[in-house]
Amino acid sequence: MSPSPNTPARDRLRIAIQKSGRLAEPARALLASCGLSWRESRDRLFCYGESLPIDLLLVRDDDIPGLIDQGVCDLGVVGRNVLLEQDRGRGGNGAAPTFREWRALGFGGCRLSIAVPDSWEWQGAQQLAGRRIATSYPALLGQWLQEQGIAADIVMLSGSVEIAPRLGQADAICDLVSSGATLAANQLKPVQTILESEAVLAGPAHELDSVRGELAELLLRRLDGALRIRHSKLLLFQAPRRVLPDLLPLLPDAEAPTVMRLDDNDDLALQALCHGAVTWQRLEELKRAGARGLMVLPVEGMLA
Repeated sequence: MSPSPNTPARDRLRIAIQKSGRLAEPARALLASCGLSWRESRDRLFCYGESLPIDLLLVRDDDIPGLIDQGVCDLGVVGRNVLLEQDRGRGGNGAAPTFREWRALGFGGCRLSIAVPDSWEWQGAQQLAGRRIATSYPALLGQWLQEQGIAADIVMLSGSVEIAPRLGQADAICDLVSSGATLAANQLKPVQTILESEAVLAGPAHELDSVRGELAELLLRRLDGALRIRHSKLLLFQAPRRVLPDLLPLLPDAEAPTVMRLDDNDDLALQALCHGAVTWQRLEELKRAGARGLMVLPVEGMLA
């Protein structure tokens, strides 16, 4: 029987992630790449960790910072935009931050941007003075306006922000932008980015206790390894010793290669962990420089 999500066990680490949405599957995949596995409850709201005492809560992303604040969960995977909006909102009430970003996770990238009608000739942020700006991020927008010394009216909307200018509710908007297709469909154009966002691992501002702190450190080590090798490949090849000075400059994104001497000749066997794309063009350049037997292998895991 799974423990109740309202009564966290002190010897288990609890992570909140989106139940559904664009961060849900990438978050599960990243955690699974760290060697975690779970047994899901019947209501699909709780996943009991089987490989390690690390459980998942499946919730709305907007709820994740609050769950960390309340101690219902220890960590959460959430958009930086959501985390900072709620942090700035609390700060406006004079409250000290209770949660913070622990790691950027490299997926779910987007930007919080000011967008204006296509008909505007954008000449700078001061054009927003005295205007109405619709947004779902009043705290972040308010902070940015204050930093720019701009007095504008913030129109708070919980959804369909991009349609506000067409309905006469606002003159401009501040909303998340990914491809820009939604803005274009509403005759809007992005003109000013106020926040670069992506999925982050959030946690409390304070340190976790000994047991959960150790689990968190273990998870962070595995996450760092998984993120480091996400786009990495192991390159294996052989080459004469004399061409080594020509080959190494062709591996600028690689860690220091492991070099082994082959028996009874002057040839070397090399293996290099490359953190960039190992393209056909790069392989052909290596071959022209004297490499042979080139082999590219995926990297399943890495622990520094």
